[in-house]
This record gives sequence, C-alpha cells and structure tokens, in this order.
Amino acid sequence: MLLRFSVTNHRSLRDRQEISLVASSLDDDPASLIDCRQVPDRKLLPALVVYGANASGKSNLVDAMRWMRNAVLHSHREGTPGGGVPRNPFLLDPAAAAASSRADIDFVVDDVRYHYGFEATEAAFTAEWLFAFPHDRRQVLFERDGSTFQFGRHLKGRNHIISDLTRPNSLFLSAAAQNGHDDMTKLSQYFQDITVDERQLHELEAGLADEPLDPRVIEFLKAAGTGIIGSRIRRVNLPDNVSELQHVIGGVFSKFLNQPFQAPWTGKQATFLQLAHKGAGERLTYFELARESDGTRRLLMILVPLFQTLDKGSVMVLDELDASLHTQACEMIFALFSSPTTNNKGAQLIATTHDTNLLRSPHLRRDQVWLAEKDAEGASHLYPLTQFRTRKSDNLARGYLQGRYGAIPFARPVSDAPVTL
Repeated sequence: MLLRFSVTNHRSLRDRQEISLVASSLDDDPASLIDCRQVPDRKLLPALVVYGANASGKSNLVDAMRWMRNAVLHSHREGTPGGGVPRNPFLLDPAAAAASSRADIDFVVDDVRYHYGFEATEAAFTAEWLFAFPHDRRQVLFERDGSTFQFGRHLKGRNHIISDLTRPNSLFLSAAAQNGHDDMTKLSQYFQDITVDERQLHELEAGLADEPLDPRVIEFLKAAGTGIIGSRIRRVNLPDNVSELQHVIGGVFSKFLNQPFQAPWTGKQATFLQLAHKGAGERLTYFELARESDGTRRLLMILVPLFQTLDKGSVMVLDELDASLHTQACEMIFALFSSPTTNNKGAQLIATTHDTNLLRSPHLRRDQVWLAEKDAEGASHLYPLTQFRTRKSDNLARGYLQGRYGAIPFARPVSDAPVTL
C-alpha cells in the first residue's frame, strides 16, 4: 500500500511536491477507505485523482513515479559503467538544472511501513536511504552518501559485498535485488508490481499466448455498453525468419529504451485477440482489435493490468484517464477500487484527468481530489482540495470551473480568453 510519494527537481516539479493517500478527517463516506494500522488514523484512500490545466504538471507527476520505479528496477541491470543517471531536471532555472533530483516514498509491505528515497545528479546517485517502522519504531536499514554506505543492525545479508558491486550510477536497492538479497528483493517486488504505463495492445495479445483474457474484462466491457459479449484467441504460425526478426527488434528496443521491451510476437506463433459481438439473428461475429473503437481499445489496455492490480493489492498510475473514455466508464473504474468487494487487498489508483463530471461521482471523496497548477516561473505545484473549505453538498465541478480552487487556465468566461487568430 502506498502512503505518500514526493519528488523534487523533475521536469516542471522544481520544488518538492508531494501527494498523500492517507485519508483525512472529513466526514465523507468512509466505506471505501482501506484499513492500515501503520498510519495514525488507520485509513488510506483507494484512489486519488489529479486535476489541472494542460501543461500544469499532472503528467510530470506520473513521469516522476515512472522514473523512480525504473531506477529501482533497472539502474543496476540496465545501466553501464560511467553511463550516468537518466533524469530530467527543471530547466527554466539554471540553479535547479545544476542541482540534484530527489524522489522518496512511504509504503507498506508485509504489515511494515518503509520510507525509501534517493538523490541523483547527471553523473551518479549521490544519496540513498531506507528506513523501516516495525511497531511504529524507526529502524535505519541503510544510508548512502555517495559511495559510502552505513548499514543498520536489522538489515541482514551480504550488505557490504553488494555495496562494493553497486556502481555510482546504480541504486543499492537495485543491485541488492539483482544479487538475491532477500529483504531487498521483497521491496523491489513492490516497485515491480506498480503499474505506471498502460499495457500496449501488442503486449496484451502476446501475453494471451499463455492465458486467456480475464473474464472480468469482458464483464466490464458488457456493462460499459460496448456491445462486446465474449472473446477468443486466434493463433497464426510464423516463418522462422519472422520470429527471429522479432527477437532482434525486441533486443534493439530494450537497449534503446533502457528497459525491457516485449516484441509484438515471440516464438513460433503470433497471437491475436478477437472480440465477440452479437448481430442479427443472435449470430456472433468476432472483430479484430483494429475494428474496435478507440475507447474499447483503451479500455482493454487499462483493464487487463487493472484487474491484476486488484488481485495483487498493488498500485496503478494512469495518465489522462478520460482519454477516449466516457465519464461513466471512468466512474466504473473508480468504483472497482472503492468497493471492498472488488478491492479486498488494498489496491490503489492514481489518475490524472480533465473530466470534471467525475467530481460529482459518489465514488470520490473530497480528500481524493488533488490539483496541479503552474506558477509564473513555470514550476508546478500540487495541492489537495482539502486545502479549501468545502462541504459534501458543494457542486465541486462548478466550483472548479469557476476557478475557486485554482488549477485552471483562467478564471473567466472562455469567450473572454485573449486569443488572436
């Protein structure tokens, strides 16, 4: 479970910005909240949605979470000696561009709260730390200052050997997980289970070679009114030279992207998903994905990892949730995370959106709404709606569009906007 995440000096997020999934003391409906004894009030939010104007920094928050996840999972395995650290500092201020970037996170694994973070320059990770809080007491597991490591007595394993293997441009957590450190592998798996990027259609189809489409996806598509009532898999044998080409392409892209890339087809067969529609005379007709609407294809890319997230009790991060999706489809997604029946393992969703209709949803509490706004220097700021005095009966959508909470391009009628064509 995720408690909080913060980032400093990443893209437009120049100053330290933080989001929190710890529930507030609002008297909103508590039925959707997640029990968590590791926080003072013992309740976490199942979802958080971020609003803001275009280019306000919403997507940069998502990218910051992706950056941290990739550093933990890939900095040791994918990095090269002397290769530096890939990062994107705030470039509109020379002082920030030269300063280090930082990310840190509080999360719960196996009923223990952890605080983990790191700082990085273009050349190296300059700091890294991991604290545990069993029984609410702080334990230092390790701290890193450049190439100097200090280990707490509660962290068992080959700590000093692995620290010697940790390059300046790799994280100790990444190196330890790659070298079979039991405690670090467990924590690395937490980051592995975070879904930040939507499943691409070719990846979805390739994954169906081993297991069929989750029937819950079909039930969701039925309920969303897509006309889809079933699915099937069509497999096509590939010539040897085609499968070899896919292997080469996958390797090239993995190296270029500095992270694993799954080629559209692997092995000797290509897998294609077909979705069933009921037509005249109750006859079933199967469509290839290319014949489906943009919204249906987007739902597929979201729903497959979404149900995996619910099954694991992990975290899913979605940028522009409402892209190609109807408000009711988005609301159905929030409902899955808000229901203790469908979300019985404490899974959480973080999403950005422009759809103000969702502010009227019964599946969103006021403390689940956050806002992103840029200042005059181009730096983004994140803040919760609870910063403002609101009531449950307030029309939040209208208030937001009227500029009461900030995070919109301008607080005046659109017809008055200073646009010259």
